[in-house]
Amino acid sequence: MTSAPTTTTDETPKAADPPPKPGSWATLRPLVLRLHFYAGLFVAPFLLVAAVTGFLYATSFQAEKILYADEMTVSAVGDAKLPISEQVTAAREAHPEGSVAAVRPSPADDATTRVLLSGVKGVDPDHTLAVFVDPYTGKVEGALEQYGSTGALPLRTWISEFHRNLHLGETGRLYSEFAASWLWVIAGAGLVLWFTRRRARRKVRGTEGRRRTLGLHAGVGVWAALGFFFLSVTGLTWSTYAGASIDDLRSSTGQTTPSVSAAGGGDHSGHGAAASAGGAEHGVGLDKVLAAARAEGLGDPVEIVPPADASSAYVVKQIQRSWPEKQDAVAIDPTTGQVTDVLRFDDFPVLAKLTRWGIDLHTGTLFGLGNQIVLMLVALSLILLIVWGYHMWWMRGRGNAFGRPIPRGAWQKVPPQILLPCVAAIAVLGYFVPLLGIPLAAFLVADVVLGEIAHRRQRRA
Repeated sequence: MTSAPTTTTDETPKAADPPPKPGSWATLRPLVLRLHFYAGLFVAPFLLVAAVTGFLYATSFQAEKILYADEMTVSAVGDAKLPISEQVTAAREAHPEGSVAAVRPSPADDATTRVLLSGVKGVDPDHTLAVFVDPYTGKVEGALEQYGSTGALPLRTWISEFHRNLHLGETGRLYSEFAASWLWVIAGAGLVLWFTRRRARRKVRGTEGRRRTLGLHAGVGVWAALGFFFLSVTGLTWSTYAGASIDDLRSSTGQTTPSVSAAGGGDHSGHGAAASAGGAEHGVGLDKVLAAARAEGLGDPVEIVPPADASSAYVVKQIQRSWPEKQDAVAIDPTTGQVTDVLRFDDFPVLAKLTRWGIDLHTGTLFGLGNQIVLMLVALSLILLIVWGYHMWWMRGRGNAFGRPIPRGAWQKVPPQILLPCVAAIAVLGYFVPLLGIPLAAFLVADVVLGEIAHRRQRRA
């Protein structure tokens, strides 16, 4: 009797394979999506104001040249320029009020000289009155209020103040710091969402409705992300709270921006006696001071700052913010005309140079018109992204007044080995960038409370 054939291994039914565990990105993506959605929703109005005013500021450099051409340029280029002392005298005869805070000799053949007066009635105490003098004839071409080291005139000053603080003073600066603190977070979250999205769903061509808007939003955001990161970081360098943290870091590492010593090197008793009240002539005078600075290699454009008191020296510093930067400075003894201190931009610490370049690139001065055009494109990109973002939110609600929110609980699906380091990093970052950390903490608390309320209502139902 033959035995029944045994069942082969191939015929044995196999147990079903367990479903693959989701990868790290798959579990993190819903959390990043929720962060991007809500951060964009609530921060976008501040970003929109910053983008619009930033766009206007980038255009203001060229607008300033057109609007104030009569003051900034000479009517005819002459054969030789007058001594700088005579130009200052002409300015003081036309405007004897206040005192001379600085002098900016004509930096080009067709440019006027600026004599900057402080303490002038009707002029903001933080600003100066710039008197424009034809360097060939000594004729005063006009006078305008000026602000800052870049020599911003009224139009650019107004737009700059609007961009920085909405004309609300120190309190208004919090708006721009809040926007800068969150811009890089929103941009970074958007990049993560784009790279973790399936390639087939990134396409814009052939799509319509919300998907097309999403494609445009994502595509432009990816291309402009680098500009957003740069503007965010450089904007924080001179903000109120995050800027203070950056300054502390630079101080602790010896990377602060150095300055030339204006302490005089000799006996200055009586050297101011020859100066007229509120004038700029002390001791050897402006012409010899400028000649001494030229001998040290300080080319145009320069600014001459008179001695602050009887024990101080003249300071002559280069003020070119376009590439290559000219930021050398010298101190000159008013009694002897000798150079007492020299500061070269080449000797600046690395972080001081990076800060200088970053600020000048942020404000559109480092590479001139090309720099300003790029800033306008980045600002325009941000405006479009905000409009598209709100449009997608509206479309999520299918015509309702409010779009459907992203579901809660995404963080519960993130593995602890990923969630805990992220929480620690955000806590440290929030400490140094408080206008990121405090609103984020407030949102999390509010989100938890609202979630608990909704959960209890469901249990009752």
